[in-house]
Amino acid sequence: MRSTVRRVSTRRSGARRHPARRRWAAALGVGALVVAGGGVLAGPAQALATASVPVDFPTHCIPPAIAGIPPIDGTTRAEITVDNAAPKVGETVTVTYTVIEAAASNPVDLALPADIMTPTGKVTVGGAQSASVTVAGPKKNDPVPGKGAFPSFSMTGTFTVTAPGQITLSPGDYNIHTSYIMELDTPCTVTDPPAPVSETIIATDEGGQVNERAIQLGAASGPSGEAVAVTGSKFTPGAAVTLAGRAGDRQTADTATVTADGSGGFGGRLTVTDPATTGIVAYEGGGWDPAKGAGPQAYTVTGGGGIPDGSQKLKTSVRAGTLSMIQDGDTVEMSAVDFGRGGASRGSLRTVTVEDYRGGPAGWSLTGKVTDFQGPGGATVGASALSWTPACATKAGSPSTCQAGSAGPVGSAGATLASAPNGTVTGGEFTVDARLALNVPAYTAPGAYSGVLTLTLT
Repeated sequence: MRSTVRRVSTRRSGARRHPARRRWAAALGVGALVVAGGGVLAGPAQALATASVPVDFPTHCIPPAIAGIPPIDGTTRAEITVDNAAPKVGETVTVTYTVIEAAASNPVDLALPADIMTPTGKVTVGGAQSASVTVAGPKKNDPVPGKGAFPSFSMTGTFTVTAPGQITLSPGDYNIHTSYIMELDTPCTVTDPPAPVSETIIATDEGGQVNERAIQLGAASGPSGEAVAVTGSKFTPGAAVTLAGRAGDRQTADTATVTADGSGGFGGRLTVTDPATTGIVAYEGGGWDPAKGAGPQAYTVTGGGGIPDGSQKLKTSVRAGTLSMIQDGDTVEMSAVDFGRGGASRGSLRTVTVEDYRGGPAGWSLTGKVTDFQGPGGATVGASALSWTPACATKAGSPSTCQAGSAGPVGSAGATLASAPNGTVTGGEFTVDARLALNVPAYTAPGAYSGVLTLTLT
């Protein structure tokens, strides 16, 4: 964290200063302004299995950048079903995530032909055990008219029951990948996770040895030749673990080896090149053994593959940047008020530009807090007397949308000036301003008063 606090003495003359712009660039940026007045300033329920039900939940979808339209905040209607509603501990349950009505629709005027959509997603497991199940669907769909609604689609995956009791299943984030003319994604995230429970199952304890090994994938799909992150838990500490692609009941040539740490966990990457891959597994020993492995977690190859004769594969990369802010100066001259009358001493915050070039899922928050205003002979105007009315504008093309904070007191405890929410893809440029007002008591001693407003970007 870099912090800059600069005090600038002010005079009644109201002479205006124009200091150079200053930049703070860091994951956590802090800046400061000196604000100066030109003159004065119940019991548990029984566990029961329930039939699956469709549920509705708010969803934030980000259309492909080529569509040139803003994010879509809508409602998804979905249902989770299972192949076994009363499994035993140690058994594998197949889950099907069906999106009945997607929050997003075809973002372009161009009609999409049949069988070009590949959906992937996550199912949230709760209750007796916690997990995130990767699910994937086939490249199969009815034709979609231009700007028309996406048709219903289903995705499947599996998880191993590790504990007896009531297990809940809720729909999670999903992604709609289209392969027509170009490869495009429309990721949709649950706005307020977890989504409502759609299916409840009851697991019974068979008393046998349970394989608790588990893996999770960093993504449910990707083009051929792309590496997917794989994390695991509950493997034998220090054991060599093979990561491998699966195509039905056979193993593909895509493999990698990692070593489990002292707690049995690991993190690795597997490059998937076989377009037939439908899942990824991890196992100990010389070959796939369900008793010493985990998975398969569903994985879909969405595009790419072999290079035709006479062609060349071109590769590049995009580097992640930083979260930073720029202040257009560090002094605010506020209007004078009269002794005996008091009232609002007004001014405008020096414009702050927020630049979010991290390229990840995290949003940001810009907050501010102010000190008491110090005047002549020890006189003060309390920090609680300063209020602001924030404003925030988003530069065109930015993935995120800036939200201005609420109008009201700033005070020494602080308040939010502006923010941008978390999302599947975030970033952009934002301009933040605020109207300032200091409520000065009528008989405040004459003279110059100043306080320090500190802005913090996280």
